[in-house]
Amino acid sequence: MLKTLVPLSLVVLGASSVKAQAAVWAQCGGQGWTGATTCVAGSVCTALNDFYSQCIPGTAPPTSTSPTTGTPTSSATGPSASCASPAPGSGTLKLVGVNIAGFDFGMDTTGTQMASAAYPPLTQYFVGKDGKGQMTHFVNDDGYNVFRLPVGWQFLTNNVVGGTINETNLVEYDALVQTCLATGASCIIDIHNYARWNGGIIGQGGPTNAQFAALWSAIAAQYKSTPKVIFGVMNEPHDIPDIKLWAGSVQAAVTAIRNAGATTQMILLPGNDWTSAQTFISDGSADALKTVVNPDGSVTNLIFDVHKYLDSDNSGTHAECVTNNIEEAWAPLAQWLRCNGRQAFNTETGGGNTASCITYMCQQIAYQAQNSDVILGYVGWAAGNFDVSYVLSELPAGSGSSWTDTTLVSSCMAPKAGAQKGATS
Repeated sequence: MLKTLVPLSLVVLGASSVKAQAAVWAQCGGQGWTGATTCVAGSVCTALNDFYSQCIPGTAPPTSTSPTTGTPTSSATGPSASCASPAPGSGTLKLVGVNIAGFDFGMDTTGTQMASAAYPPLTQYFVGKDGKGQMTHFVNDDGYNVFRLPVGWQFLTNNVVGGTINETNLVEYDALVQTCLATGASCIIDIHNYARWNGGIIGQGGPTNAQFAALWSAIAAQYKSTPKVIFGVMNEPHDIPDIKLWAGSVQAAVTAIRNAGATTQMILLPGNDWTSAQTFISDGSADALKTVVNPDGSVTNLIFDVHKYLDSDNSGTHAECVTNNIEEAWAPLAQWLRCNGRQAFNTETGGGNTASCITYMCQQIAYQAQNSDVILGYVGWAAGNFDVSYVLSELPAGSGSSWTDTTLVSSCMAPKAGAQKGATS
């Protein structure tokens, strides 16, 4: 729910000093803001937090005294106000957490990995970071309730495409899953292969849909009775020639998971363009993936998987952030999800431990929380076996029962930091 509405008496200026009005979903206020502070008719400048106010449609009727510059949203140009408005009760994200990386190490964006390159983030298997201690701290001290556990397809089958699950390797990966579950959090099994195996695209010249389905059938059989396991079909597909064929590959995985007995857990459906939240609609991923269904024809617990970083090229490789992603990504996506009766989950986001990222990340989180009826939450990148010098490190310093979070985590990303409060009533 909206926290506060900026009174019209405070923001409507006299005719001699009126600035151009902000468009629907544009910024209209916040600390340091010097642009327009009034909105086009049919939307109201709404404070989401101290740093960001936005023109949100449908929150107040248009008035005859408010001049209009720009084109108001209508059924002819976009979703209606009823689709744009968050449902009552929005304001608290359901799932918030961090990636615990390590089993994906050695994987590149061509989907190439040697199983031996994996770096399990558990001290009983490898001299490295204490993944168990990290997760325990994140849950108990920060209020997190979900972890994403990336793993390479090659690791699970010991480098054999289409092969059966390697029991020795599964024991190691399952130890991480069980450690995650023991914290009480939900745990995302994320196949981190970019829709590929050693360069070949699944269902489009690379592994067949049947081989991909067999992988997921085996994984689902292992966790079919574990309600807090979430199945992340694939990390960041990119440069997919045919999005409809990719939707068919995703459908094969979904059918395999459900037929293996995992009938109720969430399944995350990834689109093209590195699962970008900004291009999910424009690149055809939304229309293609909304045809994916459960064996009974329903879409229950089929959630769209999206990612969005805040740096200059959306790569997640720079310490500084330049955007909160609201106008260009989250607002259009929230509208589309609401109008289509669907939900999405931001399973990768992050930034450097810098002032710019604290500002923009707090704004992004507040907006997502205000739209929590359609955006389930976010998962930061990344902790696990990364070194503390990694540019997007969310690795807490310390050990045992004494941990100190990075500044971005302590300022914004941890639920106990309170970044969501800007969007609650």
